[in-house]
Amino acid sequence: MLPVIAAAFGAYFTTAEPCPWPNTCPGTLPKMKQTWLMNLSTIIMPCNDTGFTDPQSTLGWGIVDFDWSNSKGTGTADGWAKHRPMDDEELLFKQVQMTTAATPGTTVWVYRNTVYGYPWYTDVRKTLEDPAYVPWYFKFKPNGPWYSKKCDSAQPDICSDLYHSQEQTPGYPSGDGNCLAPGCDCGKVPCGFYVWNHSSTAVVNGQTFQDWFIHSYVLNEVGSSPLVSGFFWDDVWNPQCNIHDQVPQTCQDMGLTTDDLIQLTKDYEINMAALRTAVLNMGKFAWQMLWTGGPDDNIGGTGLNPLVQQNGCAATLRRLCNATSPAQTRAMAFGLSTNHRDPSQLTDLKQDLANFLLIRGPYSWLGHGWLGCSKQYFFPPEFNVDYGVPSELCKETAENSGIFTRDFSKSTVQMDCNKWEGTITMK
Repeated sequence: MLPVIAAAFGAYFTTAEPCPWPNTCPGTLPKMKQTWLMNLSTIIMPCNDTGFTDPQSTLGWGIVDFDWSNSKGTGTADGWAKHRPMDDEELLFKQVQMTTAATPGTTVWVYRNTVYGYPWYTDVRKTLEDPAYVPWYFKFKPNGPWYSKKCDSAQPDICSDLYHSQEQTPGYPSGDGNCLAPGCDCGKVPCGFYVWNHSSTAVVNGQTFQDWFIHSYVLNEVGSSPLVSGFFWDDVWNPQCNIHDQVPQTCQDMGLTTDDLIQLTKDYEINMAALRTAVLNMGKFAWQMLWTGGPDDNIGGTGLNPLVQQNGCAATLRRLCNATSPAQTRAMAFGLSTNHRDPSQLTDLKQDLANFLLIRGPYSWLGHGWLGCSKQYFFPPEFNVDYGVPSELCKETAENSGIFTRDFSKSTVQMDCNKWEGTITMK
């Protein structure tokens, strides 16, 4: 880090205390190696639900974050939904190995849900099949009717009293991912979204739920691999039962009361705070700790947008061109402008790149958030240029000029908000 910038940060790097989850305090930064290289300061979240993501299609990108739907096996394509039993995480790790081998310097982040237990993850399925782990999950309330079904539609003899929905779940003959006859194989339980009880105090095989959740699920063999530097932590608990990716009557089917939801949310946030600490201590990070816009302590959004836009350009840059802005004190992700969410068509690359370089701090990435599966991600040649190391923060050339500049060791970056024109002049 540059001495001038480190001095400007001051206490942000020495005294910041973790914010209560899901917020992230300014000063909470990755412990991974820092870089100003542009190609390593890029990020995407690809997915191919009809097979592996071709490593040639992610060449060059600094961080590649894979969704759980990768290699699912939609339609007639092979994938983990057709395997017996399903092996999503094993294929996910194979994808990690393929991707990092293809591009030196590329690192991979992987998906972990924090509310739902997916039986297509082997470590989760083992707990669902073992009655000793029942206290770690919610059951269907004793008396119906229930919106979600207890038994598999294609194999009605496979049932579970543990609550599960069919949201985004593979099925036979069709579903979100297509299984082979006679039906999907999630072991001894029906496939579906099961729900963890973060309030459980049960100790099973010497582990609390929190210990298992952190060390045997998120930071298992895959999560702790040096090839994996971060995670996407999906979904969230709150007293309103707005937990995302849910079907109607989710909390009613489990019989959860308002008091239950309030306590569950508190316990969930305690577990997530402990997870954050463990992950940071391992030198890894998570998408939800990124600053993607909004309040200074905001949780990272799934989608990424340009943080500087033509409407309000000058006002935004005035706010972000200072040492205490979240662009400097947080790990930042800045979205690229696209044509109707098509990452192969970048509509404002010149301006997005200039604005990114103007406001970026030591840990910053430019790219795309979740755009769905089977997208083509264009890696522009401008990302392979070394723009150097900044010697200062960005600044306005004169009061209310609307023109902002920043000096780098190998370039000078400028944004003229009056004309909406970004320029990068190499030295």
